[in-house]
Formats: sequence, C-alpha cells, structure tokens
Amino acid sequence: MIVNMSSMTNTEKEILDAAVRMFSRYGVKRTSMAELAQEAGVSRQTLYNAFRNKDDVLKALIRSFTADAVGEIEAGLVTARTLGDELEVIFDRMCVAGFDLVATMPNAQDLIDGFNDAGKEELEASAETFRKIIERVFAPYAESLAKAELNPADLSEFVQRSAKAASRTARDRENLVRRLQTLKHLCVAAVVR
Repeated sequence: MIVNMSSMTNTEKEILDAAVRMFSRYGVKRTSMAELAQEAGVSRQTLYNAFRNKDDVLKALIRSFTADAVGEIEAGLVTARTLGDELEVIFDRMCVAGFDLVATMPNAQDLIDGFNDAGKEELEASAETFRKIIERVFAPYAESLAKAELNPADLSEFVQRSAKAASRTARDRENLVRRLQTLKHLCVAAVVR
C-alpha cells in the first residue's frame, strides 16, 4: 500500500531528507537518533514524536522512495507510446534510479542491509506496487500473452522480480541497462507472437 507522502508534515520530510544524508554518509547502524535529530535541525523529542526508532525511519524512506518512483512512472507512462517505452519508464524508476543513487553512497551496503532488516514488509509492499503497475501495462496484451501460455499477473511478477534481481547483481550501470533491455525485448516478443 502506498502512503500519500503529501500528507507528511514538513518536519517529517526534513527528517527523511536528513536520514538519507546521514545513512548514506555513515550507514544506518552508525547513525544515532540523536545525530539524526541534529542533522534534521529538530529536537530529539520532535524526532521521536514523528518516528519511534530508526526502523520506522527506514520504513518511511521506503514508502517515500516508492511513492516518488510511482509518481514519476505514472507521469512517464502518459507519454509512452509502446510497451517497450512503458517498460523502459518502469525499469528506469524501479531499478536504474535506485542503482544510481546507491552507487554514489560510500556506505551503500549498510543502507541496503538496513532496508532489508527493518523494512522487509515495506519492501514487499513496494515490490507489489511495482508489480501491479507492470501488470496494468501488460493487461492490454492479455490475448497475445495467452497464446504464449502467459498472463499479465504471472508475467508481471516475473518481470518485477527479474528486474530487481538484475539491479542487485549487476556489475555496473551498463550491465544493468543491458539486462533490463534484454528483459524488455523478451516481453515485447511475447506480445507480438
């Protein structure tokens, strides 16, 4: 479920912005709530009123990143003309943007591990959100997919999981983009049978 991030207070947004800076600079484990409050320019009590602990901050970051990506995907889908274009928009925001962000962080693995430990449920909800978007993109091709013994729901799960696996295991950005292009071409080929 996507939480409406526009309902967040300015203070909560400032705390999340500070969390990104602190977690990317020092890592999740080495950032204290006191340091986070100082970076955000709020009192510790204000921080704790907004978020009970770092796990809550991490979960809110996942929801925020997902909401931002979904907004950008929806805007990009409006102008996409083909299935290939739609998949490129989705892959760019779902995988490439995150890969680029993590590549600039000195403590990226610590942030990823923090997300995995604290936010498994949020990460699963985020994955499901992206899967539903991909399924919606495949829906107009249900008849063509059926000829290949595929359906939009199963294919969307496969594509979402494959794209995320590609971003986790890619050697570099170029390798990731090539993998996503291959996945896109396979999807397009499946609907033009």
